[in-house]
Amino acid sequence: MTDNFTANNQPLHHLVTIAEQFKPEGQVTNVQQYGSGNINCTYLVTLNNQQLFILQRLNTQVFRQPRLVMDNICTLSNFVRPRLENFTFPANRRWIFPLVLSTPNKQHHLIAQDGSFWRAMSFIDNSQSFDTIQDIHHGQEIGYGLGMFHELINDLPIEQLADTLEGFHITPGYLEHYKAVIAETKIKKSPEINYCLKFIGDRPDLPYILENAKASGKLKLRTIHGDPKINNFMIDCSTNQAVAMIDLDTVKPGLIHYDIGDCLRSGCNRLGEETDLWEEVTFEPELAQAILQGYLQIAQAFLTENDYDYIYDSIRLLVFELGLRFFTDYLEGNVYFNVNHAQHNLARALVQFKLTESIEAQEAVIRKIIHDLR
Repeated sequence: MTDNFTANNQPLHHLVTIAEQFKPEGQVTNVQQYGSGNINCTYLVTLNNQQLFILQRLNTQVFRQPRLVMDNICTLSNFVRPRLENFTFPANRRWIFPLVLSTPNKQHHLIAQDGSFWRAMSFIDNSQSFDTIQDIHHGQEIGYGLGMFHELINDLPIEQLADTLEGFHITPGYLEHYKAVIAETKIKKSPEINYCLKFIGDRPDLPYILENAKASGKLKLRTIHGDPKINNFMIDCSTNQAVAMIDLDTVKPGLIHYDIGDCLRSGCNRLGEETDLWEEVTFEPELAQAILQGYLQIAQAFLTENDYDYIYDSIRLLVFELGLRFFTDYLEGNVYFNVNHAQHNLARALVQFKLTESIEAQEAVIRKIIHDLR
């Protein structure tokens, strides 16, 4: 075993030592960086018997109560697994819930000597994820996957879950934070920055749509995934069907519209959220139709009329919200999202705001898709 470093600048021998604490059935032979997440550091661990598992260092600047994050995941697992055992799938389908691996003293996490917080999860075999929708069938499977996830957790009482990210997806809160940053920051103007400032200023009422609906009783809190972007869906390599949702750190009480809107935000931009071609970004209605068709195949059993009424608003809002968060983080000096360069979050914000523009320009088309699928 050589004493080299991973892409996250972690000594390999240090990662191996941590991985071995989760008592795998075999000797750790390799640990390598895995995935492209913006928050946590994720590694794929290989054992000498060729088995694999996922090792993650949680970002405790974002998840300030990491033990509660793990408690939520375990609560979810204990609720979902019995339901899965009694769920009838077609012969060629499978659905997997990632298993939390424990340490020898039966803890669901490990705190390293440097204070870092680690956990291990089972690896979902013969599957892969994608950063963008590959085709219409893939879109339908993404929708099916979100619908299946919501179906399995729909009856989980929200009182059993901790709110580990207070204010997460509460867009008015992000707007207030943005205003505070603007008031305290000397902004060096540019055409791109001016575009973002004007874009936000031109939509003063948009951040309040879903929260007002919740306050009026039109929408109710449920258990949600919280981050259903495309690469958090695992697709079976043999059948090309959705088999799991991963990255469960954001599971908490919320509006399922946060999930619906964020899923379509992530799925209906063929260029992806990391593209440099932000001016060419568009929202693709045919992909929205595919995702919603797959989703409603399952979700129509538990959606209300009010839920349908706010689907379009959720799509528009969640795109705007992420753009607002990226832009605010850029103005603050990139303190939340991992970045590759100083302008990275500004570039990301431009993509989301351009996507919002495209959604607004196609409102009638998107609303008709939703109406026709009801």
